[in-house]
Formats: sequence, structure tokens, C-alpha cells
Amino acid sequence: MVGNSSSNTAGKPIRCKAAIVRKPGEPLVIEEVIVAPPKQRKVRIKIICTSLCHSDLSFWKLTDPPAIYPRILGLEAVGIVESVGEGVHEVVEGDTVIPIFLADCGECTDCLSEKSNLCTKFPFSLSPWMEREETSRFTDINGETLYHFLSVSSFSEYTVVDIAHLTKIDPTIPPNRACLLSCGVSTGVGAAWKTAKVEAGTTVAIFGLGAIGLAVAEGARLCGAKRIIGVDVNQDKCEIGKKFGVTDFVNPGNCGDKTVSQIIMEMTGGGADYCFECVGMKSLVHEAYASCRKGWGKVVVLGVDHPQSMLTFNSFEVLHSGKSIMGSFFGGLKPKSDIRILEKRYMDKEIRLDEFVTHEVDFKDINKAFELMTEGKSLRCVIWMNK
Repeated sequence: MVGNSSSNTAGKPIRCKAAIVRKPGEPLVIEEVIVAPPKQRKVRIKIICTSLCHSDLSFWKLTDPPAIYPRILGLEAVGIVESVGEGVHEVVEGDTVIPIFLADCGECTDCLSEKSNLCTKFPFSLSPWMEREETSRFTDINGETLYHFLSVSSFSEYTVVDIAHLTKIDPTIPPNRACLLSCGVSTGVGAAWKTAKVEAGTTVAIFGLGAIGLAVAEGARLCGAKRIIGVDVNQDKCEIGKKFGVTDFVNPGNCGDKTVSQIIMEMTGGGADYCFECVGMKSLVHEAYASCRKGWGKVVVLGVDHPQSMLTFNSFEVLHSGKSIMGSFFGGLKPKSDIRILEKRYMDKEIRLDEFVTHEVDFKDINKAFELMTEGKSLRCVIWMNK
């Protein structure tokens, strides 16, 4: 027996299907792969369904390092524990879990503190290997190594995940909703709730109304924000945003000779209390900063820009404006505890997850999910492994 597992496949390799990226930007190829059994502090899970995140799209197209191929992408998912490795006591065979790209070891200074979700023991990494070891649990039928993705790799019927990246959830929550809590929706809701700590009756401005930005709106609505201003170049987002609590909409293309920040300053009588940058453009971070109220305005950066991109602020303005700017990684959420709170709030009909799912496809049609996101037609497309 391996760990606490008793399944017939425990301790043995499993042959299953996975969607593999062999060359950047090319359609994923569904092939048979071998998933090795979990080692120390690892868990092998059977994926029920997975959803396409924008990070999948970004790494699918990436040609320069940290790009590496062949690779199994996928980071938003829900699954069932098939077997566990030695030293795993947090979950057992049959438990419902969601994998999360951000580790929560529960032991380091950061994980033990309420002030941080940035694990020191297992810091975020773009490594193509398993946590704690420089190996892969995936090979193709020819024995070629297949690389991991953000510690998850959910575009496979089975995957192996470190226990630090797994959160046990209520098995009654619909899997095609639970998988959304793995990344995007949690990040946006958490940014409003945990990072910015949006107060009731305040004004929020959100730059970029993709899935993350709309999740910020949902989080701000839950926090009681009085006014939620959405900023996007896509006019269609005006109506979509209303479903998630957006009260006002600004299209930068319709501002005439005024900047977005000038429009927001006029709309709010001095600036928004909280501004969220959800695109990943330094120009929008500066625009968000200019849109914030002096004295207490907060800018929260969620968008992923190029690593070399630099922000430039006038030191006199920083000193005299009283504004603050902060980053929000995974919305400041602690995976092992805060996800359970979001899960309960969904089951209590407080958080809207249903509206984020615009499409659902079978695993064999996974490339359709990529097409939909590339064309800007979906917020989240759920991919069922064996519906």
C-alpha cells in the first residue's frame, strides 16, 4: 500500500489521455500518456473537469523562456484523489480537491501569517518540474518526458500534484463551478476582499473587464461598494459587466480629448477609492494611479506585464498624494483556508460563479476552448474530461 491509498492502481503507473502542446501556438494533441505514481508528499488525482485560464493561452503561444515543450498545460480544475504518496495525511483516496498553482505549506512564516499568501518554503515558480524534486510524473508512450505546468497540469485525465498545492473541498459543489476557484475568479474576488479590503459605500474603478476584472467587480459588490466603474475598450463589456455589479462604464475610445483618469476624476468628484489594473499594461497602472483619490486611494495590480516592464512615478507626487500601490497575487488568498470560504459563499448563493461559465466542451474538443478565448468570445470555458 502507498500512503493511505487502497485503490487497485495505487503505486502503479496509469495510462490515460492528455492534451499536449508540442509546439507553440499549434493545436493541442490528445495522446496516450503514462502518469507515474505519486512520490513523497504528492497526490495523484483524476481530473473531473478543467477550465481554460488566460495563463494557459499565454504559455501556449510562448516562444521564449520560460517556454518549454512538450508540455501539459491546465491550472484550473477539480478532481478526485486516486492515490497518495508517503507522508500525505491531509487527504485520502476519494476526496474531492482543487489544485492551486500557489503553494500553501502551512509551516513557513508567510503561510502562518494572516498578512501574506506568498509561501517561502515553496515560492511561486515557472519550473517545468514537480515541487520538491526536479522530475516529471509524465511521459508519452515513447518514453519522452512531458513537462509540468504551474504545479498542476490539468489537461490530463490524471495528474500528480504536491500536497502543498491541493485544497480539499465540499464534494457537493458542482465541479464545473468548483474549478473556477482554482485561479481567475478567486484572484479577482480576493483582490477586492483580501488585498484592497474594499469598504462598504466606496467607489471602485476596474481597468480591464476580462474574467479577472469581472471577478474584482463581483468581489467589490460583495464588499458593499456603492459604485463600480468598469473601463474597457470592448463596448460589449458594458452590458456583461452589469451582471457582476458594474454600475458605470468607460470606453477609452469614447473619451474624446480627455484621458480615462480625467473622466473618472470628474465622475467621482476627486477619484476612485480603489483602482484595479487587470490587463497587464504599465500605461494602465499609471492611469489607475492617476484615477485614485488623493489621501487614501489604493491601486491594486493584478495584470501580468512583461517582466522587464518598468513603472515610473514622480517622487514628489508619491510623497504628497498619499496614494498607495500594491500587487495582488492570487488575490491575496490563502489556498487552504480562504477557498473554503468562497466555496461556502457560492453554496449560500452569495458569490456568482454561474455567470462566468460561458461555454462547456468535451475534452476531445479542447482546442475549441482555445479558439473561443482567442476570439474573445468566452469568459471561462469548462472542459469535461469524461462527461
